[in-house]
This record gives sequence, structure tokens and C-alpha cells, in this order.
Amino acid sequence: MMNKNTVAALFKSSRPSFLALTPACILIGVATSYAETGQVFWLASALVLLGSLAAHISANAFNEYLDFKSGLDFNTQRTPFSGGSGALVETPEAHNNVLYLAWATLAITVLVGLYFVSLHGAALLPIGIAGVAIIITYTQWINRSPVLCLIAPGLSFGPLMVIGTHLALTGEYSWLALIASLVPFFLTNNLLLLNQLPDIKADAEAGRHHLPIAYGWKHSVTVYGCFVVAAALAIITGISSETFNAWSSAALLPMLAGVAAYKGAREHEDDVKGLLAYLPLNVLAAVITPLVFGASLFFIH
Repeated sequence: MMNKNTVAALFKSSRPSFLALTPACILIGVATSYAETGQVFWLASALVLLGSLAAHISANAFNEYLDFKSGLDFNTQRTPFSGGSGALVETPEAHNNVLYLAWATLAITVLVGLYFVSLHGAALLPIGIAGVAIIITYTQWINRSPVLCLIAPGLSFGPLMVIGTHLALTGEYSWLALIASLVPFFLTNNLLLLNQLPDIKADAEAGRHHLPIAYGWKHSVTVYGCFVVAAALAIITGISSETFNAWSSAALLPMLAGVAAYKGAREHEDDVKGLLAYLPLNVLAAVITPLVFGASLFFIH
């Protein structure tokens, strides 16, 4: 039986404060399926959410375990938004349990995915395989490629999660879901990008090679700003083409937090302490924007 310290380490390694991003992105896929079918598939949606949360926890737990084993967790300057949870630094004897958590939650994700494959056929397999591949390879391999590391989070929570949800609920691919998935694609990329800035030195020493390491703070913040604009343009273009409706413009309001985070990151170049005040705004933009956007899609018709 696990002691309370191990249980606490497992809980912290799941990074519960970051899991809110998953239901926000799932909501978009549920909303696009409702827009095209006129139905909310409650039980199926709950099962999709379970599988997606398990995937998110698995990715977090693998990251915690591998960063502990590589020694990175002992060198990073931890913030509430970067540097991992520190659970295994505090409770190193729980490292195998965290690895078990990673594999167990990944197994849940795979089982949920296979259930929907049995309902709708092999169309879901490319999305599922891509998602599992990102979970397993992100920390050890994807983090060593600036471009792949930049877009992998957005692919996971944008196209893979939104289109995958729509497909699991309806059995069909959807242009609406694809276009809608661009909003969390750009904003989730930004969520991870800005949170990498405090870890540049420690990550480089551990062999990572993400965008801030390869191109520096200034260029990374420029990319961040471009992605904020791209997410806003995705919504504006969708409204103007009548793919979305006027209600979707409400999602531009929380996106202003991303604009503020961009300005703060530019003003505090290479100043981690100065940046910390703006990291919560980055989280707000990445989580609340898809939540509001997803809610707006229920009013397309």
C-alpha cells in the first residue's frame, strides 16, 4: 500500500492545476458535433473527456519521471507555471509509482480510443496514434527539435483533441472542427512557449533544444505575438465567413490577456522575475479563450 507521501507525489505529478485546458478544448469538439447534428452526446462526451484527461495526466507524469531521471528537476528554478511540480525532488522514492501512473493513464486513453474505433471504424486511428506518439516522445525527443516542440502542444490540444472529439461523437471528419481547432492550436503552443522562457538555461544543460534555446527570448516572444494574432484571425475569419457566429467574438476578450502577456514578455526580456507576473495571463488566454469559444459554437444555428 502506498503511503501518503507517495499519493501526494502522484497527485502533484499529474499537475492538476493545468488539467483545466483539456475540458476547455474538448468542449469545442462537443460544440462542433452539436452544431452539425443538433445533439449533445452526453455519455460519449464524458468518455471522451475521461480518455483525454488520462492522456493529459500521462503526458505530465512521463515528463515528471523523465525530468527527474535526467536530473533536470534538480537544476531548474521552479515557478508556479514552469519547471515541473517538484514532486519527485521532494519524494524521490515515488519515481517508479509516477512511471506506473504514466503508463496506466496512457492505457486508459488507448482503451477509450479503441472503444470509439470499434464504433466508427479506423478513421480515428491516425489521430489516436499521433496522440500516443506525442505523449511518449515529447520529453525525450520532441523537446530536442525547436519546430516540433513549438507545435506539438497545439497539435495535441487543437486538431487532435478537437477533431478527435468530433469524430468520436459523430463518426465523421468535419471542416468546422478543423477550423475551430486552430484557436486552441495557436494558444496552446503559446502556453508552453512562454513557460519555457524561465527554464532556458536548465533545459539547455539537460540537452533540450526548444525554440527559446535555439533562437532566444526576443524571437520566441515575437513568435508568441504572431500566434496570438493568428488565433484572433482564425475567429474573425470564421465569423466573417459565417462558419462561426457573432457570439464567437466574445472569445476575443480573454485573448486580450495574451496580448498583455506578450507586452510583458517583451518589456522584461531575459528578466525571469519580471516575466512571472505575466505568466498567469498566458494561462488565462490559453484556457478561457477556448472555453468561451467552445460555448459560442452551440449558438451557430
